[in-house]
Amino acid sequence: MKNPMPSSDIINIKSPYSFAETVQRLLAAFTAKNIKVFATIDQQAEASAVGLTMEPTTLIIFGNPKAGTPLMLANPQAGVDLPLKVLVSESVPGEVTVFFTSATAIIKRHGLPTELTANLAAAEHLIRATLDKSTDS
Repeated sequence: MKNPMPSSDIINIKSPYSFAETVQRLLAAFTAKNIKVFATIDQQAEASAVGLTMEPTTLIIFGNPKAGTPLMLANPQAGVDLPLKVLVSESVPGEVTVFFTSATAIIKRHGLPTELTANLAAAEHLIRATLDKSTDS
């Protein structure tokens, strides 16, 4: 399905940057904030390896154990959504979109105390700021 109905739990942001630059900017932003990148998966390359064609798509798995551990201590099933993930996709040439699960959705899904939202919101704000071209110097 090429244009599925969007999930209200998933935030999608059009990136003003190229696909490669979007991925690199996110990786650099995580590094600059001491957020660990656990894995970067080139899903286009993985599809190609099995003879399938896919638009440029990269999944970045990242997190900060200091922020995520309290969520898993409050409810171990939160580990299904942790570490966090951000997906960068160029499903239409020249149109790059970044997808990630909202902090509010993760908190609600796992019945976590709302005060733990701040543990996830920092990553959400960082992703938004990284894609905001008006903050470029």
